[in-house]
Amino acid sequence: MHRPQRTDKPRDASIDKLEELAAIKSKLLLAGLSLYDIDRGYHLPRGTAGTTLREPNAAGERAIAAALGTKAHLLWPSRYRPSGQRRSPQPRENYERPPTMRQRQKAAGI
Repeated sequence: MHRPQRTDKPRDASIDKLEELAAIKSKLLLAGLSLYDIDRGYHLPRGTAGTTLREPNAAGERAIAAALGTKAHLLWPSRYRPSGQRRSPQPRENYERPPTMRQRQKAAGI
């Protein structure tokens, strides 16, 4: 059984990004879709959907959301306002790559 998440504890933005990324990847996996399928199906340049997971890209966000049958602002709350309007300009942290597993382990002292 999981403990309830503490809301008073400060959260690292990179962890939020990793959770957002993992949630989208799991939804794609459950739907039986690959990022390449999305690129082909929505006539995007190859690699656009994969890059969209890490960095803001309006066309890629719309394509992934359409493939999953949802709205982009529900998949990427960090890139959209609560009203569903896309943030413009995007915050700087949306362009920063999350730390790799090795970097996270090193920071944790493992």
